[in-house]
Amino acid sequence: MRKKHFFPCMAMIGIGLSLLFVTAGLCAEAYEEAFKKAYPQIPFDSMRPTPVKGLYEVSKGGDIIYFFEEKGLLFVGEIIDGRGRNLTEDRKSEMLVANVRKIPLDKAIRIGNGKQTVIEFTDPDCPYCRRAASYLESRKDLTRYVFFFPLPSHRDAENKIRYVFCSSDRAKAYEEAMKGRLDTQKYTVCKKQEATDLLNAHKQIGGQIGVNGTPMFIINGKDLVIGANFPAIEAALKVDDEKARPSDKQKDATQQKGDTPDKKAGEPEKKTPDGT
Repeated sequence: MRKKHFFPCMAMIGIGLSLLFVTAGLCAEAYEEAFKKAYPQIPFDSMRPTPVKGLYEVSKGGDIIYFFEEKGLLFVGEIIDGRGRNLTEDRKSEMLVANVRKIPLDKAIRIGNGKQTVIEFTDPDCPYCRRAASYLESRKDLTRYVFFFPLPSHRDAENKIRYVFCSSDRAKAYEEAMKGRLDTQKYTVCKKQEATDLLNAHKQIGGQIGVNGTPMFIINGKDLVIGANFPAIEAALKVDDEKARPSDKQKDATQQKGDTPDKKAGEPEKKTPDGT
């Protein structure tokens, strides 16, 4: 008896799901087709409704614009709610973190072998990038994946990056560049095509996921930190570190009874941003 009812039920579920997907497809097609018709010259990756009725988010890479379907108008800017929250920036951050799985980590410079991961987009001539590199160097619990994203205003950055890529020990050469040792040191500009190709790949990877400034960090695949915000980096690392160490609760309980707490390595308030 159970089998006789099972297959009709499955058929009904299948029909229901088909109708659901068809309906969803028609809804998506309506505003997407309206946008394509109004702005055929603008490519996009995806569209979705916003909290504003009739206004749709149009995304390409890490960029967002808005389409008001009823009037066929295009808006370039940010949506900010009554509490001052920037919904556009929140959405960009969400998209960027969602794109982490698309990042080819084999093209990065890998530094360290710790349990926590930091994907880093940096520029060797960016002062804040150098401070961040010094801070991260002090952490021994990290595996870092470094991608270069040189800013146009830093004219020598790309030559320094090529130098790093042509070095037999890229992690060491990266350290040289980030500590400013290449600023006054005469170094041979690498002209190997493979170094140029890798540099272009790094820039393309950053552009595709929405990087538009440096430094930028994706911590443990889910937390985005923009800029040399050491407290935010520390907080993201600390949350995952505490999850990985359930015995800390027992340790804290012991400390409350009178033991002196251990000093935590890498606390930003205990050191200057440059790691000294």
